[in-house]
Amino acid sequence: MFKVVLTGYMGSGKSTIGALLAQQLGCALVELDFEIEAAAGISIPTLFAEKGELAFRKLEHHSFEQWMQSPDSFVMSTGGGTPCYYNHHEWLQREHVYSVYLKGSVATLAQRLQSQKAQRPLIQNLPEAELQEYIAKHLFDRNYYYLQSRFIVTIDGKTPEEIMMEIRQWLAQEGV
Repeated sequence: MFKVVLTGYMGSGKSTIGALLAQQLGCALVELDFEIEAAAGISIPTLFAEKGELAFRKLEHHSFEQWMQSPDSFVMSTGGGTPCYYNHHEWLQREHVYSVYLKGSVATLAQRLQSQKAQRPLIQNLPEAELQEYIAKHLFDRNYYYLQSRFIVTIDGKTPEEIMMEIRQWLAQEGV
């Protein structure tokens, strides 16, 4: 039994890398955001707009812990803030949990997120000129939590396949 948990800021490629890695490992992919939407019965942008971030974080917490306590093996793509709330970062060091921080530079993340702003509640109303500063502040605030991951992969200038293979090689060394 193993649980691969991908952490990192929004736009770091957790969903894309997660899908590739789950296929490579022959296990389920758990998209935490999809789990939250299923539990809420509405999209995450609608959840944020109608009920706020606190309601979102409560559903996120419930879904995260439910999966982490399951006996199943999987690859999980978390939300950017998942490790930062309800002591979720403590799960990243547990036995049979192989946590990976997909670390991107502010410039790389801003470039990726610029075209996705409408789907990202935390940045959708942010002027383009303020995006890099916002990301930099968030990374500073969240760095402690992301660095609780057992493996760190720099994503800048790499293809999703290259990132996935780097993680796969580390997992093989860990016996997964």
